[in-house]
This record gives sequence, structure tokens and C-alpha cells, in this order.
Amino acid sequence: MIYQGNRITVSLLDDGIANLQFNAEGESVNKFDAETNKQFDEAVTALEKADNVKGLIVTSTKGVFIAGADITEFVAHFNKEEEEITNWIVEINGVFNRFEDLPFPKVAAINGAALGGGCEMTLVCEYRVMGEKAQIGLPETQLGIFPGFGGSVRTPRVIGIDNALELIATGKAQKPAEALKLGLVDAVVAQDDLEAAAIDLVKKAIAGDLDWQAKREEKLQPVKLNQLEQAMAFNSAKGAIFAKANPKQYPAPAIAIEAIEKHVNLGRNEAIKVEAAHFAKAAKTSQAESLVGLFLNDQAVKKLAKKHTKNAHEINEAAVLGAGIMGGGIAYQAASKGLPIIMKDIKSEQLDLGMGEASKLLGKMVERKRMTPAQMGETLSRIRPTLNYGDFGETDIVIEAVVENPKVKHAVLKEVEGLVKENAILASNTSTISITHLATVLERPENFVGMHFFNPVHRMPLVEVIRGEKSSEEAIATTVALAQRMGKVPVVVNDCPGFLVNRVLFPYFGAFDLLLKEGADFVHVDKVMEKFGWPMGPAYLIDVVGLDTGVHGADVMAEGFPDRMKPDYKGAIKHLFENNRLGQKNGVGFYKYEMDKRGKPKKTADEATYELLKATTDGDTQKFDDQTIVDRMMLAFCNETVRCLEDNIVATPAEADMAMIMGVGFPAFRGGPCRYIDQLGLDNYLALCEKYAHLGKAYEAPQKIRDMAAAGETFYPKA
Repeated sequence: MIYQGNRITVSLLDDGIANLQFNAEGESVNKFDAETNKQFDEAVTALEKADNVKGLIVTSTKGVFIAGADITEFVAHFNKEEEEITNWIVEINGVFNRFEDLPFPKVAAINGAALGGGCEMTLVCEYRVMGEKAQIGLPETQLGIFPGFGGSVRTPRVIGIDNALELIATGKAQKPAEALKLGLVDAVVAQDDLEAAAIDLVKKAIAGDLDWQAKREEKLQPVKLNQLEQAMAFNSAKGAIFAKANPKQYPAPAIAIEAIEKHVNLGRNEAIKVEAAHFAKAAKTSQAESLVGLFLNDQAVKKLAKKHTKNAHEINEAAVLGAGIMGGGIAYQAASKGLPIIMKDIKSEQLDLGMGEASKLLGKMVERKRMTPAQMGETLSRIRPTLNYGDFGETDIVIEAVVENPKVKHAVLKEVEGLVKENAILASNTSTISITHLATVLERPENFVGMHFFNPVHRMPLVEVIRGEKSSEEAIATTVALAQRMGKVPVVVNDCPGFLVNRVLFPYFGAFDLLLKEGADFVHVDKVMEKFGWPMGPAYLIDVVGLDTGVHGADVMAEGFPDRMKPDYKGAIKHLFENNRLGQKNGVGFYKYEMDKRGKPKKTADEATYELLKATTDGDTQKFDDQTIVDRMMLAFCNETVRCLEDNIVATPAEADMAMIMGVGFPAFRGGPCRYIDQLGLDNYLALCEKYAHLGKAYEAPQKIRDMAAAGETFYPKA
């Protein structure tokens, strides 16, 4: 044994070939945490001293080759000054460089995901062999940073500038065939043949059949492109990358390009210093703080959901009541994840609509070659459409997805409860109606919960699992387990009008209505909020949701929270609805919609809208500056999020932030409403609340904000 640690071992195989193996004891994956970095340094030192090593392979005992750096350690490092971060990165790179400089050939045997630092570990080898089930990539820009362990230096020298820029800027993991085509790996083999192939390759290098020194040398020298070729590569990449990622919202790709432009003409050691300095620059952006925080929140929410599933019943079959678009979407989601599901409706044409929705979604999967026609048929066969309850006797969970009307839901729920087994769970897919109220007609209210899917079901990752006053922990656990099995991220919330997401969203629409009442232009408000980072502005959003749905939801919220959600005037949304403007549903709302060449609705500002809005405006239109619009819209949204924490509707800031990002598209690079408040500073946020408090209760600072500001607290503690 050349080196023995609890993260890394180096053993000598036959013919002078060493095996540096990543095997983090007690961990599910290998990653570059502080202890692994320390042991990597020690292992390299041992290899530098070993005189009997002729070649080396790098392997992993985990299903994941190396997942990358330990994100949980990033937060503490990112709070340091730029110079300290730079020095930290340069120090780690010193070990990678020493490994690269070892006087013998090295081959990485990539058996699973080699991402971020894992990919960078393979790049310090001369050759890379990839298993057919593995993947490789540099996803750091998705965390607001970019490769810091030499990835931005080595990839342009290995796969070319244009390919490297795309790989780094998109953060997309490459499958074996893609990686081989790029030249990111040298061979793809069957999983069982991986280690043997790596050994064979290193033996050929030792024998001189392969010029491994030349492979190394190309990574140590500047990129072999003249200035004109370089300029063309960078200019075309910038155009493509910046068209997809706004540099002001997501600066990491731009910082990465800037770094690569500066270091492609330098030798490795100097280039690494440039990369490290730019990595530090990216790490100090608010976007990096938000996106790293988002990653950690995602992990936290999934852990909380896992805790909820401890008492879950086994689910072998589900059912959905109500077909159509929503029912079909739910049925598709269950079936696509391997769960048999009954889809019941009272009308055959609705069943046809539901099956048609599932077929359409599966057909797109086939078109994109993510599924074969045979797999599509197999998936569809898991959905059993029916007009009666004959097969409901053995169903484990029933999702009610009928119209958003409490009387109809009461009738359906009461009827189905008498037809299912005693321990079957009933879940209502409602967006606003109280679960406690819906449970009043049931004999077994402890088996009843809310399960709020977001539309379109196949795209929206969030499911709110709503606990009514009498919902049992077993019912919550089983519903959470179902959401996870369907590939969704469940967040458990307590019952109230609108639950979490819609309760927060409607004050946002209220703030929009108030701006329009005071004369703001809806097109300008949309542009400002889209510039802020929302995928669509409030006018466009309510058009997509449907103004009828919006008005119904607003009425429910006004009844539940009259002090801040019941306006003393008729707003623009309600007025347009009363004039039969429903949004995309009937082709006209705030905007007018016509189908483009691809069959998608295209919006244009409608002069008729401006005429109608005159009836809801205090006077002439007025120009609000962009910051005022942002402040007024976001205060109403963030304040209600905080009130949901105050009222224990949602348990943690992490769950609140993730719900808003996954449920309504809160800008991911801002990290969620709680993170946004932290980044503004609670004192500054409180001052904004006081500035706009005259507009109504929705703008007044919640007591929790006042208490936290007084105590110097934040939602997310600084490391």
C-alpha cells in the first residue's frame, strides 16, 4: 500500500501500475471536501516519493465517480475576502498540478458521474475512459461560480475554446457519446470492462505505443490558435451564451469567458492564477450566494420530505377523480414514473381529453428520443380510464381533481370515501379551498389531506401537501411519499386560504392592481418585473393563469384576509374579467393572443385594454420609476411570505424560498423571498416597509421582520 486514508487509498497493482482510489468511508458519494483535499495532497506526496510506479489509474468505489467539491463548505469560504478565496483556490490547484506532473502516465476510469471537481480530477490525467452509464461535466455556473480546480484552463486546451465555453457556460452534463465526440474522454466501454480498459490504456502508454507526454504537454502550454481564430471563437460564443443567460442576472458565464480570454495564451501555472482570481470574483457575487443557498435549500427540503415519509403506507395503485388537462397531467406523471393509476370521470369525452393529454406528453418524449414507442405504449397501459368506481376497492390513494367548487368537491369526496378501503388516503388537488372545511363531510377526516399540483403538472416540480386540522401523520407521510414517487418535490404546509404559494401570490397581484389604479402602464410593469428576473410580468402571468381563476382566488383570499387582501375598489383584473377577457383561454386578457408559426400563443399589447382600464384608474397615466415598481411589487410578496412563517403555515425559510421558486418562478438567482430580504438587509427592508406603509396593510412590516431587525438576525445565518 502506497497510501492509506479514509477518503483515498493508493495501492500497487501488477506491472508497476498504481490505483488511486476514491472511497469516502461512511459517505454515499465521493467529493472534494477539506479532508479529501488533505488526503489528496498526502497521496500525491506518497506517489512523488514512490520509485516503483510506472503508471496509474484513478478509480472510485462509489456509484458516483466524484460529485465535485463539497458545496456545504463553500458558504464559509465565500464569506472571506477575494484575496483569501484566491489563495485557497491556488493552494488546492497546487496539489492538482503536482498530480498532473507525476513522471508517469495516468488514466481516469470514470464509472459514474464526474461533475465539477470530479471532472477536473479526470482532466489532470492524460487519458480518460468512461463507462457507458457515466456522465461528465462542469455544472459550476449553475451555482453562480465556474470551475476553480483548473477546469477552465484545461478544457480549452483539450477540447478547444468554443467547446469549452459551451461546456462551462451551460453547465450541462455530457453523456458518454457526447463526451467522446467532444474529445473530453478518449474511450467509452461497458461498465464491467472499465478498469481493465483503463489498465490496458496505461500499459500502452508505458510501452510507448501512446505519446502520453504530448497529451500532457498540450495542457501545460497556451492554446494553439492564432489571435484571429481566438477572437472568432470568443465572439461567437459570447453571442450564443449571453442570449441564453443575462450577464446581469447570471454573471458567472461572463466571468468565466473573461477568465478564459485572459489565460488561454498563458502557460498552465500562470493561467491557474487567473482562473483562481476570477473564481473569487464570481464567488463574491450575490448570485453565487443565492444559487449556492438554493442548492443547500433544495437538499434541506428533500431531507425534510424524507423525514415526513417515515409512517407512509405502501402505494401500489393510485386513482385520480376528474380527467381533462389536470387529471390527464396527474395520470401521465404517475404512469411515467411506473405507478399504475385509475383515471375516473363522469363523461367519456373528458376521459378522452385526459388520455389525449397523457398521449400528447408521451408523444413528445418519443419525438425527442427520450422514450421508444414501445415504452410509450407500456406507460399508457398503466392508466386505466373508467366511468365508474368498480376498481376503487384496492386503491391506496385517491387524488380528487374536480372543479374548484367546495360543493362539488364535498359531493365527490363523500361518495368516494364510501367505496375505498378504510386506510385509503384521499387527497384534494385544490389551490385555495380549506382542507379542514372539505374534511367536514368525511367519516375519516384523518385520512384526508390536500395535494396541490401546479399547472402544467409535468413541468412544475412543486407539490404542496396540505395538513388539515384532523389530517393524520400517516396521511401526510403517504401523500409526501406519493409526490416523491411521482418525481415531485413536496413541501408540507398547514391549512389556510391559499395555503402557501397562492396566499403569497395574491398580494403580488393586489400590488399590481394598485399600481394600475394609480396610472401605471401594465406593459411597463411587466418589463420591469421581467428585468428583475421573473419569467413573466404580472399582467402576462394572470393571462396565463386565467383571469377567471384569478378573480375566484382573489375572492377566497379577500374573505380569508380582509385586512390586506380585500380592496375597497374594483381592480383592473376583475374589470377585465367582467368584460369577458379571460387571458389565453379566450385569446384576450391584458394582452391579445394569436398563434405563431409553432402553434404557441404570441402576445401583443391591446389598445382595447387601455380603453377598458380607464374605468379603473384614478386619473391620467403616470410614469413610475423601475425601482418603485420593484419595491411595491416585492414588498407585498415578501411580507406575505414572512407572515406565512409567522403563522406556521410553512416551517422554514428554506421551504418557503424553494416553494416560491418552484411554484411561481421567483428568480432563482435571487434565492427566494427570504434570501432576497437578507440581501437587501433587514434594516433597509424595514425602511422600505415604512416608506410604503400608507398604501395599506400588505405593505406594513410583519412583526417578525421588526423583531429580527431589532435583534440583528437574518433568515439565513452568516457562516
